[in-house]
Amino acid sequence: MVELPLSGTVALVAGATRGAGRALAVELGRAGAFVHASGRSSRTSGASEIERPETIEDTLDLVEAAGGAGVAEVVDHTDPDEVRALVERIRERHGRLDVLVNDIFGGDRYAQFGTPLWEHDLAGGLRMLRMGIDTHVITSALALPLMLGSGGGLLVEMTDGPREVNRDYRDGVGFFYDYVKGSIDRLITSLTAELAGLPVTVVGVTPGWLRSEAMLENFEVTEETWQEAAERVPGFGASETPTYVARGVAALAADAGVARHHGALFTARQLSDTYEVTDVDGSRPDCWGLIRDLGWEDQPTGMLPDYR
Repeated sequence: MVELPLSGTVALVAGATRGAGRALAVELGRAGAFVHASGRSSRTSGASEIERPETIEDTLDLVEAAGGAGVAEVVDHTDPDEVRALVERIRERHGRLDVLVNDIFGGDRYAQFGTPLWEHDLAGGLRMLRMGIDTHVITSALALPLMLGSGGGLLVEMTDGPREVNRDYRDGVGFFYDYVKGSIDRLITSLTAELAGLPVTVVGVTPGWLRSEAMLENFEVTEETWQEAAERVPGFGASETPTYVARGVAALAADAGVARHHGALFTARQLSDTYEVTDVDGSRPDCWGLIRDLGWEDQPTGMLPDYR
């Protein structure tokens, strides 16, 4: 019998209903971790304000189909009481938490691209901050005592973009979206300092251009036909499935020497380079390398082989 690299590990993927979060839960489960997958959209209580069809129970089904085990947790991570109860359930069931992945957002619906602060809908913008920043802070604050008290582990903060991107204003996305993404980078920095010398390793991770359920719908393609969109938008040729970054995070979690990465921020491609993982088709997309070399817009056709 082959020993799974994360056998005996207890993981919480906060924000696992869809996209990268769903794939993270699946790949951690496939590697042997017992996964608590949390989110708001549920078969029993209905969709969240994002109003998409995916549910947290669907995620658990995929974890189990991959040979993993876990629990679907219906949790609103903006509510400290709900998160506190979630952590207590993990404590009572396992007595420990080894891996925490914060992948909570869902604020895209409030984004107003190209809109400065004074013209942005304030209520929507503040809601975005709650969903994209407060959720990460609340979950870390309430889960870290369990991690520290049970021997330590790995805290992964999922963000959007490497440090050289997030330290500058992200033109065109609107004030609040830019503020959320920059704040998660700062959260990684702050937690890295506060956990120095303690047994929890903090690592930031960013996917590239993710072919999430919503992204595929936006481009009116499926995972089987996504390259049709790349014909219209060449940069989409460097996009990736959610599984790509999730495989990298699972390898990171299984690394006995992960403490050497304390405070690092990896792109999906950098995880691929470090741990020799690939996307489902065997490729190694490098979206952020493409943006670094060619900019955000008007990437030339024919560049795909260099960034895949």
